[in-house]
Amino acid sequence: MLTLPSSVRIHLASQPVDMRKSFDGLSVLARQVLREDPLSGHLFVFFNRTRDMVKVLWWHSGGFCLFSKRLEKGSFRLPRPLPEDTGAVTLEAVELTLLLEGIDLKASVRRPRWQPPPVESPVRENLLR
Repeated sequence: MLTLPSSVRIHLASQPVDMRKSFDGLSVLARQVLREDPLSGHLFVFFNRTRDMVKVLWWHSGGFCLFSKRLEKGSFRLPRPLPEDTGAVTLEAVELTLLLEGIDLKASVRRPRWQPPPVESPVRENLLR
């Protein structure tokens, strides 16, 4: 099970990536294509064209960590269709864990969750009066 703090975001690249890329090549993609800072401590997930290999780039304690997984049979099933026009999609840690375990999330249905209403600033309320 993958345990990540809630402050860590997971960015999934929407376009396939050449898996010959390593630390430097993937960090350039994170900065230029995904438009995110690779030194932020967030995870950056890249798949190859056939989706049988994944690499995850992560900055931790002064250096890059690179995790990879190659399937000997089958391919990774993405949780939802990826839009072609955006560089990346944000995933939750649970989605990434299930994706790496080979569970197909397309058939699953997420139940609505309670979200707190937006908090109005007292300063802003006084300005509106």
